[in-house]
Amino acid sequence: MKRNSFYFTLFKPALSVAEGERAGERSSLITPTFVLQNKIMGKIAINIATGSIQKEEIIVGIDLGTTNSLIAIVRGDTHEPIALKEIDGLALVPSIVHFDEFGNTTVGNPAKELLIAEPERTIYSVKRLMGKSYNDVGRDAGFFAYHVIDDNTDALVKIQVGEKFYSPIELSSYILKELKKRAEHILKASISKAVITVPAYFNDAQRQATRDAGRLAGLDVLRIINEPTAASLAYGLGTKSTQEKTIAVYDLGGGTFDISILTINNGIFEVLSTHGDTYLGGDDMDNLLVRYWQEDGGEGSSDLGFGSSLDKTLMQQLRVTAEKAKIHLTDNNVFEGEINGKQVRITKQEFNDLIQPLVDRTINSCKSALKDAGLTIQQIDAVVMVGGSTRVPLVKESVSKFFGKAVYDQLNPDEVVALGAAVQADILAGNNTEMLLLDVTPLSLGIETMGGLMDVLIPRNSKIPMKAGRQYTTQKDGQGGMRISVFQGERDLVQDNRKLAEFNLTGIPGMPAGMPKVEVSFLIDADGILKVSATELRSGIAQSIDVKPQYGLTDDEVEKMLLDSLTHAKDDIKTRALVEAATEAEQMLDTTAKFLTKYRDALTEEEITITNERMQILRDAINAKDKDRIQHETEILNDVSRPYAERVMEGALKDAMKGKKII
Repeated sequence: MKRNSFYFTLFKPALSVAEGERAGERSSLITPTFVLQNKIMGKIAINIATGSIQKEEIIVGIDLGTTNSLIAIVRGDTHEPIALKEIDGLALVPSIVHFDEFGNTTVGNPAKELLIAEPERTIYSVKRLMGKSYNDVGRDAGFFAYHVIDDNTDALVKIQVGEKFYSPIELSSYILKELKKRAEHILKASISKAVITVPAYFNDAQRQATRDAGRLAGLDVLRIINEPTAASLAYGLGTKSTQEKTIAVYDLGGGTFDISILTINNGIFEVLSTHGDTYLGGDDMDNLLVRYWQEDGGEGSSDLGFGSSLDKTLMQQLRVTAEKAKIHLTDNNVFEGEINGKQVRITKQEFNDLIQPLVDRTINSCKSALKDAGLTIQQIDAVVMVGGSTRVPLVKESVSKFFGKAVYDQLNPDEVVALGAAVQADILAGNNTEMLLLDVTPLSLGIETMGGLMDVLIPRNSKIPMKAGRQYTTQKDGQGGMRISVFQGERDLVQDNRKLAEFNLTGIPGMPAGMPKVEVSFLIDADGILKVSATELRSGIAQSIDVKPQYGLTDDEVEKMLLDSLTHAKDDIKTRALVEAATEAEQMLDTTAKFLTKYRDALTEEEITITNERMQILRDAINAKDKDRIQHETEILNDVSRPYAERVMEGALKDAMKGKKII
């Protein structure tokens, strides 16, 4: 049985009923000021790492990666980007989080060492889960040794460790906190502002999730930029205003692949096309090698003793050994190792044969990206290689052969994105005046959704003019109107933000909850006027309003709102998580109650009794305002109701098909 949260997440949260209470009403009409102004800092500080005089505030560049993450800055003396390294000389922080039995966290290399010993408590490749539902990632659930919740819905994915439930946003924030702590230790300075990179194909939900993770880690995320753009900046492509180039950025990381075609003209980057796969990367090469040793194994495979079904500890041993083999074969022809007392072996040629289909998929994506951009191979001026998986010789050879030119691979492919993010951070800090910075929105713009939450359509620092839209649906059966309330700010609850405008969309035809499709669009023109429109797509009913700049925000007001968002970030995230869990649970209760009423005759008394008991327990959890308990009880109710719901639905389908032929 699908929960009502299917509608809730498919079209984004339900909007408030037009006739309902107006939570968080403000008397004044406040509208956005759209030009971000720089302040001249009156103090100076010495950077301990470089010995150079710098501004008091440092803006860092962060590559939040699937396999590894790192942080970088631009040196004040040489103006060169550098990755921050500890005394051990390591810049990379493995994107791995471990939870002990008391809920304490360990991040990075210490967590990586626990992958085999405590696989169910060690979370890796969380970037693959950002902004995703279980239905998006279910096909690869076996790849994760930890517990990814399967609730048979399109709700955003959750990870269970012990009795606790974590979102990918929370898990990513632990990695960002570790990077922040590392930077502050190395630089001997406080870090509060950052530029974070994301794949070019990341959708709005994934970008917003990344921004939320930064905020939860205590970082003011000044800009989310595309990884291809960052890589280009790292190589100095586009840093001079006179440059005009067309660039292909081939990015093959641990868990994701994308190819982006960019043009750089007078310091302005434009992505012409992007193509790729959120489930194609070094992890998949490792998986192929794991299966090779499990099932095929080559010569002597029958003696390996690895069946298709392994315990999680042994599976992790295989996965870790496969990663070592991949790295070893970069400069060697044979890998030999031992797993659980069994010998494993693979040659470079066997490995190349194994991964050739994956490499071919990336080349096909390159072809598609060129076609979408309307360009030929000859029109590409440079090919930039990004991501640790581009070290695999077959990958580099194949890309160079396809584009017919040597690739840019002089910089460390693991560091190039973070270095580019640092360049962008340096530009935002006002230290590089050669690149054009367009006017941006100083604060996020969004609307109120069910539970009084702020749903951001245009994040702060988005360049203008700008247009964004998203689909929503109704909360109640037969709902004939929606209240569209527009807010500005960085807090998760609209009551903590500033209301800009409000209007009602009426005349929506009576339909069950979740059926109407209402598209809300924001358009900011070059003059800084925000136009908000709402259209019910099935009926064509529409309404719009112009939010004109009558009352601007001063720099101090903007600064205060940003400071408040950081100060209350942890509480805001907890509040949002609680509201979302409670809303999902309420939807589940409503759907289950309707099902019991409609199909009561098809259920046993025991099924009805147990379901009613679990519903009451869930209501108690909602009243107790315990997020983890609500999610836990929601899962139990879903598990209880799923078997008989499937039975009833199958019976109804058979009845509907009686006497009919399928042609």
